[in-house]
Amino acid sequence: MQKEEQKKKQSLNTSIKEGTAAASMTAVGDNYISLFALELKAQPTIVGLLSALAGIVGPLAQLYGNHLMGSYSRKQIARRFVGLQAFLWLPLALIAFLSWKGLSAYMLPFLIIGYGLIVIAGGIVYPAWFSWMGDLVPQEERGRYFSRRSRIAESFGISLFLISGFVLDSFKTNGFVLLGFALFFTIASIARFTSFSLFNQQYEPRLKIKKEDHFSFWAFIKRYDNYGKFAVSYALFNFAIMVASPFFAVYMLRELQFNYVYIALITLSSSVFYLLFLPIIGRFSDRFGNKRLFYLSSLLFGLNPILWIFLTNPWAIIFIPQLIVGLANAALVIGIMNFTYDSTSPKHRGLCVAYMNVLGGIGVVAGSLLGGILLDIVPIWFGKPFIIVFSLAAILRLAIPFFIIKHINESKKKQQLHLPKVNIAHPLRTVQGEVHWVKQLLQEKKAEKK
Repeated sequence: MQKEEQKKKQSLNTSIKEGTAAASMTAVGDNYISLFALELKAQPTIVGLLSALAGIVGPLAQLYGNHLMGSYSRKQIARRFVGLQAFLWLPLALIAFLSWKGLSAYMLPFLIIGYGLIVIAGGIVYPAWFSWMGDLVPQEERGRYFSRRSRIAESFGISLFLISGFVLDSFKTNGFVLLGFALFFTIASIARFTSFSLFNQQYEPRLKIKKEDHFSFWAFIKRYDNYGKFAVSYALFNFAIMVASPFFAVYMLRELQFNYVYIALITLSSSVFYLLFLPIIGRFSDRFGNKRLFYLSSLLFGLNPILWIFLTNPWAIIFIPQLIVGLANAALVIGIMNFTYDSTSPKHRGLCVAYMNVLGGIGVVAGSLLGGILLDIVPIWFGKPFIIVFSLAAILRLAIPFFIIKHINESKKKQQLHLPKVNIAHPLRTVQGEVHWVKQLLQEKKAEKK
């Protein structure tokens, strides 16, 4: 037993390294797909289609990935399809190179197909990886571990993304921007091959999934239990998010006319704030639960597109809407992951997360396509299409999730959250109470470390 715990501990440390490699792939691969499409003269509808592709094809592939868990070990699935995903970045590098050679007019369909295959390979891996990690991380430490893993991995990814922004801007200045994309996609391939190697070093606890453990997607929908309500909420939330999210890069490039350095700084700034808030959110989730995190993320995501309408200075965008969305992302990511682990059994975990992501993918497709279509048709009768799209996104983000979240229950009993009381008649007492409240939290944090 002690030997197995040691293997788990070593695997968790290795997983942090693997997460760093995966974040590197995202930094110079996934993050540049939309910008690459724009360089190939893609319209907003196509940019929305790429986001929709990632949103629905990946989750559908997760269903197949979960099916494979009945025949293969989770480690076999992860290594096989991570290796395939690493290889698939190389054709995209070739597409960028051929576009640089003057064949860009023919490359857009190949980009959509190639990126779709990358998303499928990643989707197949996810249920196996998610189930595997659930058996490695102790239940009472999930919030802290995943916040630590994300903080380390994303810090490396952010640094790489920042450097890549300067590099791409330099390539663009010298007329070689498409060659820059070819370089980035090659680096993404190398990073994913590193993940492939690291998965081989991780220990996998034995898990046997039987045929009777499977239930259909429609059975999952019809049952509409606590996790089913959460999955529906996730779908609606994704719809609201994706009406605007794929188009912030388009807005910065076309409307605000920012260069690639500013676009990179603004894009990665939310990730920096996300990392800063992760430790706090992780401890909050472990102690007080996840439902409050869902409310917080809904509110903050709703404020974000409104602020984009009024702010045009890049530094103002970084320190106001991007800070807000960083906190919102931290609350959402930790909340979803821990709620899923708390609400599902090990034998159903991969299947439930696949079904949740299918519903979420439907929301992503609907939101992305709606936003893209609006940006294409609104200019016909209104001069500022982004205002319409961002305003609609804000309304949906604030309204939709609250209809569902209130019906979701915490799966594990958590501590009650005691907030400081506000006394309008005695502001001095309010200040004293808040100071005492903060002091208590700091003392509890210090006690935890001991």
